[in-house]
Amino acid sequence: MPDFAQRRTTMVDTQVRTNDVTRYPVIAAMLHVPRECFVPEARREVAYKGENLDLAPGRVLLEPRTFAKMIDALDLRTTDLVLDLGCGLGYSAAVLARMAQAVVAVEPDPTMAAEAERRLAAQGVDNAAVVHADLTVGAPAQGPYDAIVINGAIGVLPDAIADQLAEGGRIAALWRDDPHALGLGASGLGCPNGSGMGVARLGYKIDGRINWRYAFNAHAPVLPGLAKTEGFVL
Repeated sequence: MPDFAQRRTTMVDTQVRTNDVTRYPVIAAMLHVPRECFVPEARREVAYKGENLDLAPGRVLLEPRTFAKMIDALDLRTTDLVLDLGCGLGYSAAVLARMAQAVVAVEPDPTMAAEAERRLAAQGVDNAAVVHADLTVGAPAQGPYDAIVINGAIGVLPDAIADQLAEGGRIAALWRDDPHALGLGASGLGCPNGSGMGVARLGYKIDGRINWRYAFNAHAPVLPGLAKTEGFVL
């Protein structure tokens, strides 16, 4: 039988700590949560690989490095209410629940939403609720949120999601390489168009507006409904 506990320790030692993730709550949470319990059964053997893990067509569990660096940048507090967008089978919610007061996890796929709820309950996570809803809608009834984590790439952040971030709140998102969406110059990302590469950014809501800053480079598929819509050009 695989020693998943040892694999989890190795993941943290070689994929998390070595990538400038230093906050103890992040390391402790990722050491505690059994990643193998939040992936499809056929993928359990590769649950701790250092790459995005397929959950469904177009959907992945973010690689440990990317996810850890995103939540490390958020500097979560034990009093935070967190919106977890695109929770998949619940891994991100389980990790965030170890660090925050409560987590509202949104999943647009009904099957994965039900599985996330079941798996979180099986692990005794009682401060995370799963909501089946479009990612463009989020969970406004439970907000506003102190922090928002988006588990996949985006080309645009819907106003409805931005509105759910509390004043002074933080949001971590992985933007696909679209300099216009990022507010950068034409060479802002240094990645060829269509490469699938992007940049993780941390946003702070100040005076009702989200101000973004660069965090690190990463890649993931664009989440459903969050692609940038190109305008019509003659």
